[in-house]
Amino acid sequence: MAERSFDDDRLTGALTRETVKKNVAAIHISGKLTLLQRKLSNVLLLNAYDTLTTARSHTIDARTLAMMVGYNSNDVDSLRASLRALAETVAEWDMLDEQGHQEWGVSALLSFAKLKNGVCEYAYSPALAQKLHDPKIYALINVKIQRNFSSGHGLALYENCYRFVRTGSTGWWSLEIFRKLMGVDGSAYYESFKHLNAKIIKPAVAEVNKSSDIIIEPQTRKKGRAVSEIRFLIRENPQMAMFQIDDSDGLRNLPVYKALRGQGVSDRLARQWITEHGPDYVQEKLNYVAGQGDVKSSVGYLRAAIMGDYSPSEGGGGGARQAPVDPETQARLEAKRAEQAAAQAAEDAAFQARAAARRDRARHLDVVETLVSRRNPTQRDADKRLFQSRLESELDREHFRQHGWRSALNAASIIAFWQELEPDAFAEDEG
Repeated sequence: MAERSFDDDRLTGALTRETVKKNVAAIHISGKLTLLQRKLSNVLLLNAYDTLTTARSHTIDARTLAMMVGYNSNDVDSLRASLRALAETVAEWDMLDEQGHQEWGVSALLSFAKLKNGVCEYAYSPALAQKLHDPKIYALINVKIQRNFSSGHGLALYENCYRFVRTGSTGWWSLEIFRKLMGVDGSAYYESFKHLNAKIIKPAVAEVNKSSDIIIEPQTRKKGRAVSEIRFLIRENPQMAMFQIDDSDGLRNLPVYKALRGQGVSDRLARQWITEHGPDYVQEKLNYVAGQGDVKSSVGYLRAAIMGDYSPSEGGGGGARQAPVDPETQARLEAKRAEQAAAQAAEDAAFQARAAARRDRARHLDVVETLVSRRNPTQRDADKRLFQSRLESELDREHFRQHGWRSALNAASIIAFWQELEPDAFAEDEG
């Protein structure tokens, strides 16, 4: 139910297989889930995947789980209701095994779930866990992509098409099976293909093609004059793939990027400086260089200012002796010096404030590092994914991928994120 990877992460083992056998197993999850319940089931599977077939149960911080899915972290009742719905949802499979023998099975989607002391513990039946863990049968769906969906039918269709992306087609489904996948079986209204097509198929296909990394095209087959079966042709969405690889437009729209380009800095170097040092720091150095008057090489001076962390300071050095000046000129000079001294004092105060902020930031990031070290590997992965889901620009996400919880570009967001998760840890730090 969730995709092979988030961004550049790579799963190992079965997920590295490049081909899918012709007899792709069909495991059908009842479609009678709300959008949030469907997203919840994906997050739970993603959290459990690495130990799906070896651990009896799996745990995840309930607040983290709620935020990843989109619930208010304090809305325990909704989380309970959704977990109950998953425990009441049926997963059914009908497939050929490796020896060519037919196998049919049915299981509750969750065998149990409980909330205790802020932790959600849950489990899958052993038979279902084995099916969910095999990528020939079920593909992991990217929880980043699932956030784009606003319709449960759209997400359900995406889930059931995505695992066939390498074969290029879902194969033919009877309309009975399709209605079950969409959660509209048992509805007299959707017994009519006209209604099913207008209200379910067309809107869901449009959402998948607009919001995900695949493009699907429905095809139907008739028995007599009535439509009896449907399949979906599938190909990768090149626009979505391109967007995931490089979202440079977000960076290039930053004012600091445009200012750098105006100074003659190359596109590559401008993006490199902003990525490495953050937009605020680079803008500070731009302002510093602008205040130095004419220089032989503004780009070279700017490079030195960035690398050397230049900031305004009292000038030193010698020079030619000045001739005496008249009292009026002397007064103007003294006023000017007083103005400069006031500006310098303000700059010094600002510098001290920034230095104090950097010290606070470093101290808080030390707390973050300690908190991260206390989490188990599965939870650490979930924390990273949740934090990345909140980052709006590709620049921020890329910097976080490179530097993790020590990403200077994302320091404020990182600290705010962990203060929300573990407020007491930072309260102790302040004390």
